[in-house]
Amino acid sequence: MSMRYGKHKMFRMRGVTLLELMIVVVIVGILATVAYPSYREQVRRTHRADGKGMLLQTAQQLERCYTRFSRYNDGNCAVALPVNSPEGHYVIASVGAIGASAFTLSATPLGGQASDVNCGVLRLTSTGVQGSLGVDADANNCW
Repeated sequence: MSMRYGKHKMFRMRGVTLLELMIVVVIVGILATVAYPSYREQVRRTHRADGKGMLLQTAQQLERCYTRFSRYNDGNCAVALPVNSPEGHYVIASVGAIGASAFTLSATPLGGQASDVNCGVLRLTSTGVQGSLGVDADANNCW
């Protein structure tokens, strides 16, 4: 009978205790709490590239108009605003009217990207000045 008791005792020692399981759950919870905000910020930065790319593309189209017609607002220019970015995270529009010799474009975040309070609305002028209307005053962090 002592043999039998020994086998039974070894069988019980192979299991996981409730305390060990709770420690693992707490560790996973802490890691998730730290990792998820970092992940969300990385997703916002990735989506920001959609808006920046469309701003630059629209500015390039306006520059082509200026090269051909010596004005940004010529009626023969095929630049339609507002327009959504390719992935739909931003809407590109003109800030005020596009003038003959200057323009300012904005990329306003849409949907889930609207939670990007650090950069918010991205801006680009005809002179190449890049900026943002978010809480982060340094445009280099957004561009």
